[in-house]
Amino acid sequence: MIRSMTGFGKSGFQFENKNITFEIKALNSKQLDLSMRLSNDLKPYEYELRNKISTKVQRGKVDVAIFIENTIEKSSAQIDFETVKAYHAQLEDLTYRLAIKMPDDILGLVTRFPGIFSSAEEPLGDSFLASLYEAAEAAFLQFDAFRLQEGLNLKNEVIGRIELIMNLLTQVEPYEIQRKEAIKTRLTKNLNELLDSSKFDENRFEQELIYYLEKLDITEEKVRLKQHCDYFIETIDEDNSGKKLGFITQEIGREINTLGSKANDAAIQRIVVQMKDELEKIKEQLFNIL
Repeated sequence: MIRSMTGFGKSGFQFENKNITFEIKALNSKQLDLSMRLSNDLKPYEYELRNKISTKVQRGKVDVAIFIENTIEKSSAQIDFETVKAYHAQLEDLTYRLAIKMPDDILGLVTRFPGIFSSAEEPLGDSFLASLYEAAEAAFLQFDAFRLQEGLNLKNEVIGRIELIMNLLTQVEPYEIQRKEAIKTRLTKNLNELLDSSKFDENRFEQELIYYLEKLDITEEKVRLKQHCDYFIETIDEDNSGKKLGFITQEIGREINTLGSKANDAAIQRIVVQMKDELEKIKEQLFNIL
């Protein structure tokens, strides 16, 4: 099934005196670009969490945040006296070396340094991690459902535009008949002028005629363009089809360009411009397809 690279999922649970929220959101990107916002308690598990997430999302700019909110006010903060003493000794040494006076509010200064206050919270246990992984799976299910729904919307849009290109291709045929008649008339006129002229090289004329007939014939381009459009529709429901669809659109664009360059007809050129416009809109949407 086609999936969008845009997605969002959220889940949460309560553990002891904490409310935990797992949130994942993603936007389009050529590669997997994963950023994580974790509390200090979860930093030791970041590598494992990254591995789990990378198996769920192959591409995209992915942002994962895990919020831990305490439901009761902390009361276990303690002053680390050894750290305070160490800071104080370093300040004394610094003022002595610089020959300056020790600040009057030395206590207020020291208490602003990091590591002064410590918490006696117990480390996270296996039961907490098991609950966290369950919440992650629930968020991923929501995230995947979001991507599938967005993918369905993208599919309907790009398929509609591919069908427009094929419909435009059918509109070429009436103009192609008129174009052939115009070319035939022009060649006949030129031939009659050449026959009336004393300077006429029959071999050169045959070479020129074959050259122009091959140059102006657009039958192969029309056939290949139709085949590429059919292949696009066949491929769109494959897993992780975004890059493959991108390659197919390149082939579609190549045939449209060749069709336009060989047409040598204003009406067909207008149709080609419409095809190019639809193809560009398809390419824009493919950036969002996984």
